[in-house]
Amino acid sequence: MTMQKIAVSLPGTLVSRARRAVSEGRARNVSAYVAAALEEKAKQDELGVLLQEMLAETGGPLDAGERREADRALGVSGMSPRRRRRAKGARWPG
Repeated sequence: MTMQKIAVSLPGTLVSRARRAVSEGRARNVSAYVAAALEEKAKQDELGVLLQEMLAETGGPLDAGERREADRALGVSGMSPRRRRRAKGARWPG
């Protein structure tokens, strides 16, 4: 992979976190830490685009009735959205 050097401005707290990751051995250097973070963000962005395309092809997001039906099928009906997301196997956005 070809590397390019660029200059970016970051909040001090993020710089401190990156440096701490390096000192704790979780990253080779600050550049590697930032590159890994950008790679993860790019993947999330691509997944977001894919989700929007899939929703467009299938008629859009679930309406309230469809969500309730899906929650019942997954065994998570009556849970708060936060608990529903944490429930094993529940992967519905929102």
